[in-house]
Amino acid sequence: MKRAVIGILAHVDSGKTTLSEGILYKSGVIRRPGRVDHKDAFLDTDAIERDRGITIFSKQAVFEWKDTAFTLLDTPGHVDFSGETERTLQVIDGAVLVVSGTDGVQSHTRTLAGLLERYGVPVFVFVNKMDMPGARKDFVMNSLTAAIGPMCIDLTKPEQELSEELSLCSEELMEEYLESGALSDRTVAAAVAERRLIPVVFGSALKLEGIEKLLDTVERYIPLPPQEKEFSARVYKIGQDKSGARLTYMKITGGTLSVRDTLEYTDHTGEKKQEKVSRIRIYNGEKAALTESAEQGQVCAVLGLSGAYAGLGLGAAGGGYSPVLEPVLTYSVVPPEGMDDHTVLGYLKTLEEEDPTMAVAYDQRLRELTVALMGEVQAEVVKRIMKDRFSADISYGQARIAYRETIAAPAEGAGHFEPLRHYAEVHLRLEPLPRNSGLRFGSDCSEDILSRSWQRLILTHLKEKTHLGVLTGSPITDMRITLTAGRAHIKHTEGGDFRQATYRAVRQGLRYAESVLLEPYYRFRLEIPAGCTGRALTDIERMGGTVEAPETDGETAVITGTAPVSKMRMYHKDVAGYSKGSGNLSCTVCGYGRCVDSEEVISASGYDPDADTFNTADSVFCSHGSGQIVPWDRANDYMHVSAETGRRQYQQAEELRARADSFVKKAAADEELMEIFERTYGKIGRKKPYAMRTPKEPSKNKSKPRPVPKGPEYLLVDGYNIIFAWDDLKKLADKSLDLARSELINRLSNYQGFRDCELILVFDAYKIPEPQHSEKNGSISVVYTREAETADTYIERTAHQLVKDHRVRVATSDGMEQVIILGSGALRVSAQEFRREVESAERAIREYIERLNSGRL
Repeated sequence: MKRAVIGILAHVDSGKTTLSEGILYKSGVIRRPGRVDHKDAFLDTDAIERDRGITIFSKQAVFEWKDTAFTLLDTPGHVDFSGETERTLQVIDGAVLVVSGTDGVQSHTRTLAGLLERYGVPVFVFVNKMDMPGARKDFVMNSLTAAIGPMCIDLTKPEQELSEELSLCSEELMEEYLESGALSDRTVAAAVAERRLIPVVFGSALKLEGIEKLLDTVERYIPLPPQEKEFSARVYKIGQDKSGARLTYMKITGGTLSVRDTLEYTDHTGEKKQEKVSRIRIYNGEKAALTESAEQGQVCAVLGLSGAYAGLGLGAAGGGYSPVLEPVLTYSVVPPEGMDDHTVLGYLKTLEEEDPTMAVAYDQRLRELTVALMGEVQAEVVKRIMKDRFSADISYGQARIAYRETIAAPAEGAGHFEPLRHYAEVHLRLEPLPRNSGLRFGSDCSEDILSRSWQRLILTHLKEKTHLGVLTGSPITDMRITLTAGRAHIKHTEGGDFRQATYRAVRQGLRYAESVLLEPYYRFRLEIPAGCTGRALTDIERMGGTVEAPETDGETAVITGTAPVSKMRMYHKDVAGYSKGSGNLSCTVCGYGRCVDSEEVISASGYDPDADTFNTADSVFCSHGSGQIVPWDRANDYMHVSAETGRRQYQQAEELRARADSFVKKAAADEELMEIFERTYGKIGRKKPYAMRTPKEPSKNKSKPRPVPKGPEYLLVDGYNIIFAWDDLKKLADKSLDLARSELINRLSNYQGFRDCELILVFDAYKIPEPQHSEKNGSISVVYTREAETADTYIERTAHQLVKDHRVRVATSDGMEQVIILGSGALRVSAQEFRREVESAERAIREYIERLNSGRL
């Protein structure tokens, strides 16, 4: 039986939970459908949900329909809990977007449609409440087409008309329809998977109408990933059961997870963990069934993982996700009498693990505990949870806007931390990104400057902290921060040293950059009497908002647009006043934009970056046996590494990687060379369709090449000289000279392909009882000299002939440690220097193969 995971999404009060109940009833899971207003819905099991009549936490149910076993994830519809909805999008195979037949596409529906597009989730639309007065198909289809696109197709149309309309969704559908006059389920499902087609079904969840049609459509067309043997899973939620045990909710995306399996992962602080799965539960509403294993396509709750977090990939599922939705209001939290700040901070951090959209912070400078939330309803729910679960009856101060800061142009920052017996230096490049991109981190630093382990540690420190801007002390966003250079001390560097240097480098970069203050914006929909349109447009213009052309539906005007949260947050009161109660304003957060009143906000914040010693930009250097603080604007004069050095060595490393890429491609096209290659580096996995080829060509080096003589470069190698100069080959030669010679030939064959030169390997005849001869071995020429001729003599004679038209290098005696010019004009390379070249090439090839086999190319 196939397995599929579907999510139910909707604007609040569109009938989403009622649809979920209808699906479970029609599939035989429940005997009668529950109702939100009756407080007996199968999936709204929390007391807070039943009291408020809304879904707050995503819930799971399992059911079967025809040949498919479904897991249904019911998500919150209220905008304040849309972060919970966004997290489930990582694990669903398809989404059912519920739209009200009377209201059409609403503001939060647009937000959900944008999220579904961002995560590439196939969509099925269920238009609910078609039994209500005023519900019209044409109105809903027009609003769907306007908001989502022409790919929304009404499946209730007559078959011939439907086939013609479906054929317009993709070239494949058109070709199949023209050839056969009909459309196969496979082709339609492919269009759904590519989001070129969004099927639309009409019905009434309350009256159980259209539900079977919806289930048939989803079961028939939902795209499913191929079966994978290797284990992988994606965590989408953290929770706890009634006993307080920590639950890690995940979808198995490949293979099987069993009880007592050991999982290795890195938590959000960068600490590597190795933990056993103690129990696996499959939830169905409030009930949970224990199971020994969970297979691909199942959603389960796992006990035993203490550091997992939402978005974590386990096993072969690498990477994480960056949420789009962010909180817009910040509340100061006042602990109850008799409870200190740090106790309350611990409780809030527990809730933050379960809902990462909560941004909990403690300002040591102001000794203030704050929490950033999506809105007032979420604030009330958090207050209730704190009281029910932790007996902490907290209160809030005045809500403030959650500002963000970014930069207008690239900047560089450096941090140095060197008190006595400590050492670390970090150089970073800060670049602005488009709005609502979040923070991205990477490295352009060569491992010749800083080892990979230290680079990973620096990236962990970049991710672990909420870095504050220098205008108002608000968190930074919409930036790419790249490690460009750094230095560690072989004896004195500890992990905490790089934390200090990294934080200071970020801060110094921000001090040098041109900072920009951002504020959250609402996407709004305002329905008012047509006579109030002028007043509304004037108000929105005064707020600094933007509007689309107003639409008129009878005596009602509909205005849509965007406006700052700070200006529109309380505007519903004004609307109620001037519309005499007949107006309706709905808002959803749509991201951040430039702050309208930035100067006033910055001035009112009173933030002084120089006084913020917890987020300093100054560096610490060692002078006369003690640490000396050097101000940020003078610290660059004392740095031990330059960012330019890092960039230059990174470019050289990129050149090596490009050569490795070129060589591997050549090896793949040559069976003989491939045999030698795989004998050296091991078998290359070819399971994935892109094995041995890269989707994009490597970027070309823009630096101008040095002028060289015409013709290819030649490298002449004294074979036995190299064998007895390299320790590993010398040991082989003690056992068998033939074995050492064969090993050298194989290694130089790979090196030649990497270097892309003409390589001639010369062996003295006195070791081989044969007359002079040469042979082609893979891509190199192997020459055995005549009996009376040494390899040196042959090399000098050949070099003299080649040097007129070619660049010639000679790898021979270990006695020459510097590169000198021979009388013939060739370059002479010592055996040890040549060994380093060969090992560097082999290392570059291995790294390329590792990335290729891990799917990172």
